[in-house]
Amino acid sequence: MLDETRRKIVRISVAAALGVALALAFLPLRILPRLACAVLDAGCPTVPEARGRLPQITRLTPVQVALSGTYVALGDSYSSGEGVWSSGQPPVNDGADRCHRSTGSYAPQVAQSYRFPGGTVFYACSGATTRQLLTGQWGHPPQITRVDAAAGLITLSIGGNDAGFTQVLTTCIVKLPWSSACVDQDAAVGRRIDELATNLRTVLHELRVRAPDARVIVLGYPRPFPERPTGTSDNLSVADQQWLNGMTRRLDDTVKSVVAEFDRTIAGFGAPGSAEYVDAYEAFTGHEIGTAQPYLNGLHMDMEQMTVDARSYHPTGEGYHRFAELVTAQVAQGPGRPMNNYRLTDPGGQ
Repeated sequence: MLDETRRKIVRISVAAALGVALALAFLPLRILPRLACAVLDAGCPTVPEARGRLPQITRLTPVQVALSGTYVALGDSYSSGEGVWSSGQPPVNDGADRCHRSTGSYAPQVAQSYRFPGGTVFYACSGATTRQLLTGQWGHPPQITRVDAAAGLITLSIGGNDAGFTQVLTTCIVKLPWSSACVDQDAAVGRRIDELATNLRTVLHELRVRAPDARVIVLGYPRPFPERPTGTSDNLSVADQQWLNGMTRRLDDTVKSVVAEFDRTIAGFGAPGSAEYVDAYEAFTGHEIGTAQPYLNGLHMDMEQMTVDARSYHPTGEGYHRFAELVTAQVAQGPGRPMNNYRLTDPGGQ
């Protein structure tokens, strides 16, 4: 009886083995590894099977950020082109006749140096203060409204009118030769420059709200007279010229400090965009007022009104060309830190 039971067990085991063998023989080959993995825990893949390529994230270079959209050129007379503007010029956008916006400014030259897919928007206006940049001039929309999220690059110069430099120059020039009226303005000008910091922060904040991904480049002002003047110029004594140089340096340092602080905040949060300062104080060295080939216009006086013509102490054509070189170099160089702008590429959409 025992032998018969053993023989039945053997026959059942052999039949089962044959059944399994036949079943495996007819399974697709790609199933076998999976079956072995499930039953024997052998031959299991070490990494999951790929189900398509993942999206690629690329950090943009400074130039790529600048050229990602529209170029918007804002600011005061040093950006509008006051020094090369004439009433016979064709208008550059609406308001050019009051804003003295000229094709000879640095902004149109920058626009020609790069290819901006969104085009160029040029609305700098002579006489603009930080407040007017936000509220408007001559009945025209505020410059700030020309900025939107499509902007990749924004340039501007601002602050000189907040400091009251036009009136300062007029006081310095229209005075008795022995008068100290020029340098006597020191306290008032210094106070206005100090007040500029808060207003400039507001401008940078508003630009960032409208164009959070853009690079914002703020251009400083050049030293108007030689570092060591050798004589009187336009009724300005050596002391007057040195004082005006010093006020320009103080203004530039204030703008530079605000811009640098603002950019540190952007970088600290790992946010896109930037705020960058271009130091132009030494840009006209050897070409200041009183030199053989100045990059700034000298004095233009309206003797009947006893006022200083607006072109006075503004860049010449060569001066604006130099500004364009500074800005294009900054576009290429970047803020001196990695940009936090990224491009997401979907391989499945290619």
